[in-house]
Order: sequence, then C-alpha cells, then structure tokens
Amino acid sequence: MSFPLLTATAALPALGAVATAAVPAAQRVAAKWLALLVSLATLVLAAIVLVRFEPGGDRYQLTESHSWIKDFGVRYELGVDGIGVALVALTALLIPFVILAGWHDADPQETGSRRWRPTQGFFALILAVEAMVILSFEATDVFLFYIFFEAMLIPMYFLIGGFGDRAHEHGEETASTQRSYAAVKFLLYNLVGGLIMLAAVIGLYVVAGNFSLQEIAEARAGGSLDMATNTERWLFLGFFFAFAVKAPLWPLHTWLPNAMGEATAPVAVLITAVVDKVGTFAMLRFCLQLFPEASKWATPVILVLALISIIYGALLAVGQRDIKRLVAYASISHFGFIILGIFAMTSQGQSGATLYMINHGISTAALMLVAGFLISRRGSRLIADYGGVQKVAPVLAGTFLIGGLATLSLPGLAPFVSEFLVLVGTFSRYPAVGIIATFGIVLAALYTLVLYQRTMTGPVKAEVAEMPDLRVRELLVVAPLIALLIFLGVYPKPVTDIVNPAVQQTMSDVHKKDPKPEVEAAK
Repeated sequence: MSFPLLTATAALPALGAVATAAVPAAQRVAAKWLALLVSLATLVLAAIVLVRFEPGGDRYQLTESHSWIKDFGVRYELGVDGIGVALVALTALLIPFVILAGWHDADPQETGSRRWRPTQGFFALILAVEAMVILSFEATDVFLFYIFFEAMLIPMYFLIGGFGDRAHEHGEETASTQRSYAAVKFLLYNLVGGLIMLAAVIGLYVVAGNFSLQEIAEARAGGSLDMATNTERWLFLGFFFAFAVKAPLWPLHTWLPNAMGEATAPVAVLITAVVDKVGTFAMLRFCLQLFPEASKWATPVILVLALISIIYGALLAVGQRDIKRLVAYASISHFGFIILGIFAMTSQGQSGATLYMINHGISTAALMLVAGFLISRRGSRLIADYGGVQKVAPVLAGTFLIGGLATLSLPGLAPFVSEFLVLVGTFSRYPAVGIIATFGIVLAALYTLVLYQRTMTGPVKAEVAEMPDLRVRELLVVAPLIALLIFLGVYPKPVTDIVNPAVQQTMSDVHKKDPKPEVEAAK
C-alpha cells in the first residue's frame, strides 16, 4: 500500500498540536520552536503533494479510502483536485508565517485581573486549525468533510476569545468582554450554518444512499441518481447557507469584523486567509458538483448577494476608524468577488475565483501582519492615532504600502490577475453585473490609499516618533509574502496550470460552456 501522503499532511500538525500542548509550562520557547518546526515540516509535505499532483491526470489524485462507519456508509476518503491541492499548499505556506508573527502574542502577561496567556495552548490551537482545514480540503466523503468543517470552530473559538488583541483603548476588562462577544458570535453563526448543513447531509444520504462525493457525482452524471427538482434545491440551500456563513457572504457576514477586530493579527489572518477559504472552496466542490441544476437556479440571487458584498464591504471599509476592522470589511468585499466568479459559470470567472482565493490569502496575510506589527508598537488600532510613520519606520511603511496596493489589485501584484479574470468571466455572461462589480475596485483604491495617507504620511505624531522599524523576525514574515505577491502578479501560470483543469471539470458538472463572443461580421 502506498504511503498515505494526504493523511500525513494533516496528521503531522494534529500530532504537533498535541505535542506542543504537552510541553511543560516553563518551556515556552521550546513550545514555540516545536510549533514552528512542525509547521515547516507540514509545508514540506504539502510541497511534495503539490509536486506529485499531475494537472492533466485524474480529477482526484493521491486518493485514500478506508471503511469507517460501515453501517452508515461513512468512509475515510481523501483526494485532491487542482483547486484542493492549491489551497492545501496555501494553508501550509501561511501557517509558519502566522506562528512567527505571533511569536510573542501569547507570552504570559499579568494584568489587573491576574490573567495569564498559556503560550503552549496558543500555538497548539493554531496547529489544530491547520490540520482540520487541510482535511477539509482533502475530504471526498461528505460526512467526513462535515466533521472537520465544524470541528475547526472549536480551536478558533478559543483563539478569538482567549487570545485577543492587547491593543485596546477601553482597558482589559472591556477588551475581555468584547473578545468573548466576538468569539461567541463567531461560534453561533457558524454552528447555525453547520446544523442546517447537517440536515442537508442527512437528506443527501437518504436520497443517494452513501456519502461518497465521487460516487454521488458519477451517479448524477450517469443518470442513475435522479433527484426531484425541489429536493435538489432544498439540499443545495442547506449546503450553500453553511458555506455562505463561513465565506462570509452578505447578510451572513456580521461575525467577521468582530472576530478579526478582537483577535490578534496572526489569528485574524488565520480566520480570513485560511478558515474562510473552506466556504468558497466548498461551493465549488460540493454545491456545483452535487447540485448542478439547483446551482444554476440559484445563480441570479447569489450574484446579487455577491454584488452587495462587494459594494457594501468596500463602503464600510472606507468609513472605518479601526485598522483591523477596515481589513475585515475589505475581505468581505473580496469574498464577494470570489463568489461572483464561482457563480458566473464561466471558465475565466471560476479560474479567477480560485486564483483569488490564493492571492487574497497572501495579500491579506501581508497587510494584516504588517498592520499587527504597527499596532503592537503604538498600542492602538485607531487610524487617528498614527501619522508620519514612513519617516521613522520606512521599511514598515513600504511593506504596508505594498500589502495595501495588493489589496486594491494594482497591476503587477497577484490579486490583479484574479480580479481581472473574475470581471472578464462575469462580464461575458452578465454584463450589467460585471459593470457594477467594477465599482468595488474604485472603492478599494479609496479605502486603501486613505488608510496609508492617514497612518504613514503627514507630520510625525509624538507617539510614533520613536517607533522602531521592522525587526529581523518580522522581515522574515513579510518579505516572502511580498515576493510571492510580485512573482504571482507577473507570472501566475504555475497556479493557473494547476487549477484550470479542475475548473473545466466543474464547468462540465454544471453543463455550462463559455459564451461565444459576439463579433460583428467583417464587411
């Protein structure tokens, strides 16, 4: 039997989480290094998965299948397509940067309430989230996917509620209350979505008789499994609702600004650059593949919701006073673009949406982590408390600018390619929708440049006059992300070569072809 590479990629961080949590309390530094080394080893395994994946080969590769709960037809089935393998690589890539950026975020700190931060627990929870997210990208059994889709909420709840941002203008007691509120809101929203999805998972089993994604999809394509129209639509809605909460899509988005605002910057990156990608990925893998007709039926409404997310998120980002909440609302706008590309039902749109998941993860990580370094120096998240930073910390300001320019999809940086493909793919089938979505780019330029202007330019405020520039550890976090943004902005082909065959298969699932361009005949 071949080596279970996919299982190993998820099992390593899971075992690392247990080992990190077990490190003696006095050995905090050892716990940090152990977590970092485990994340780097996981990255090596993910790289091997990426190298062994053949873009022109079978749809699902490196597959594993073992009987688990035989009486209910539940199997331990793993496999990756081009989209899944790219997101596994993204997750494994970002976690070492998250750990390095949060190196001191969970150091013991005695406050007025004598509250201590358990360092080992912080890094163990990060590794646990990594394991569950990777398994979510790999699972091809619907029930197995559901388990990890829900299980990742538990470590995220403790990361948000137990390790919140120390830069809070209202004191520790108020900060603790707001962290608890943000964590509970995150958990309740996602639990409600998960419970609705559970009902749909059970309904799917009743109709199909098993939980295997590949078997159900093949039966649907071959005509041996024929769902009634109303049944398919209800099941689709159950799945889509849970994924829309996770993504998040307007109006199910309100947990995200609270969670990102109250979490530490590395945990905020974990939320929006890693965990939330499971929602948009699942729309492609499960909604479109299992319920193609219902997906087409729901497309007009979903496109409207995606448009609202794009414009609404960008408008609220413009008016934010808090740096981290601004990035959160910007992410809501970006997820609107991703969902727009998925349901435009064109190969350009879906390729752009998949590429956007990768590029958004890298660009948001770069911007949020630099913002976290900035906030830790000043001790405030408020934009008004900064000014003239570029004069005292030019490297910090420069990396902040590049992260911001990537967020507004400047040509030459990675997000531009994906956003361009989404808009081209949308416009070719829904011209009016594509035109309206373009206004999101204008608003992105507004909130990004205003943020930079207010924090980095102008007279140097007394509170930032002695602010140090980026240290070596911080440069090790930011520099590779900036390099990736530039490389993928100039040469996105390595990613598109991997994801495009999977996109074509998804288009085949929904029986859609790209619209032919209307060219006036030459006279």
